[in-house]
Order: sequence, then structure tokens, then C-alpha cells
Amino acid sequence: MKKLRNINKLPARLDFIQSVTGVVLALFISGHILFESSILISHDAMYAMTQFFEGYYFLGETHPEIISVLALTVLAIIVVHAIVALRKFPSNYKQYKVMKEHMVRMNHHDTSLWAIQVITGFAMFFLASIHLYTMISQPEMIGPYASSERMVTEMMWPLYLLLLFAVVIHAGIGVYRLILKWGLFEADQQKFMKQRRALLRTIMYFVVTLYLTVGVFSLMRYMSIGYEHDFANGERYHPQGVTK
Repeated sequence: MKKLRNINKLPARLDFIQSVTGVVLALFISGHILFESSILISHDAMYAMTQFFEGYYFLGETHPEIISVLALTVLAIIVVHAIVALRKFPSNYKQYKVMKEHMVRMNHHDTSLWAIQVITGFAMFFLASIHLYTMISQPEMIGPYASSERMVTEMMWPLYLLLLFAVVIHAGIGVYRLILKWGLFEADQQKFMKQRRALLRTIMYFVVTLYLTVGVFSLMRYMSIGYEHDFANGERYHPQGVTK
């Protein structure tokens, strides 16, 4: 009993923090992509979603600072998630070389997915930080015209395209690995476990492809609006009969 009391529980606690922050970010990413895809429905749908997140339907007037607080919160969660996750990443070239040799020798599907998650995690941290800083510093610049202007006039679409692939792939693999890690998809027999793991990977690939498709089409729509509309006078979109 005395030996059990001396067990270091820190790794388990860090794993739990990494899992919780990962789930929160995955839920945020899925919701955010669906929110952005409202532009595929109409300008008014995107405008209504923007009004919702700015608190108009709850407070009777818009408060863009709510977007800033939300973006700052998400950035803080990303930082915590990244710091905790970094302890499992190769910290030098020697470790990277050992990991690469291990991957080639084993040729294991899930090990390759983990390596992809490491790469997308690094990309996501830097790309998402730029995007979130924009949301923190310019929360009022969201809407059918404002978002489209940022895509085209400020040439942000390449960053958003890379960010889209990084976050969706990272989140998809992360949720897949979490389900396996916490035993939510277990089977009594080994052969059934392999079948279930293969099924789970198929579901993961489908969901990742679905979100990437929605995200790419949304990005293309914003770019289309950006190239069609003249932003020289700084006009912001408002539905007919609505002034702000």
C-alpha cells in the first residue's frame, strides 16, 4: 500500500487535461465550421449568425467584444492543450529519428496517424494564433462582407485554407485516438476489436472529409463575394430594412 501511495499521478492528470481540452477544441472547431458555412445558405443567414454571437438576440444590441472574449478563451485553451501535448512530441533530432525508424519498421496505421497529428498540431498552433488574434483585435470585422474582404483584400484565404486542413485533420484524428484511449469502442474479443477499430477509422475519415468539403466550399463562397463586391467605401452587409 505504501508503494501505491508513492505513484506519480501527474502523467495521468496531464493526460486528462489534454483529453478534456482536446474535446472542447474539437467541439468548438466543428461548431465554428458550421457557423461559417451559413454563408452557403445566404448572406442573411451569415448575418443572423454573427448577430447571435454578438449577443443581439439576448441583449437587444450587438456587443462585438463578446467575440473577443470567446476568441481569447479559445486561444488560452489551445495554449494549455499544446503545452500539455508537447511532452509527448520528439524534443530533438535524435528522438525524431528514432520515431521515424520506429514508424517505418512497424508500418502501423495508428502510429502514422499520430505522426500526422503531431505535424498538424504544430501547424494549427501557429495558424490558429494568427486567426484568433484577428478575432480578438477586430471582433467587429465579421459578416458576409467583412469576412469576405479579409479573405481577398488582405489575402488571408491561403492561411485559412491551411488552417482548415490542419484543424479538421488534427481534431478528427484526436477524437479517434481519444475514443480508443478511454475504451469507448472496446470489444470482448481481439478480432472484434480490430473490426471496430477499422469501422471507427472509416467514420473518422468520413467526418473529416465532410467537414473539409463544407469548409472548402464556404471559403470559396467568401472568396467569390470578395472578388464580386467593391469594398472601397468600407460598406458592411445589412439585410434590407435593417440599419446599424
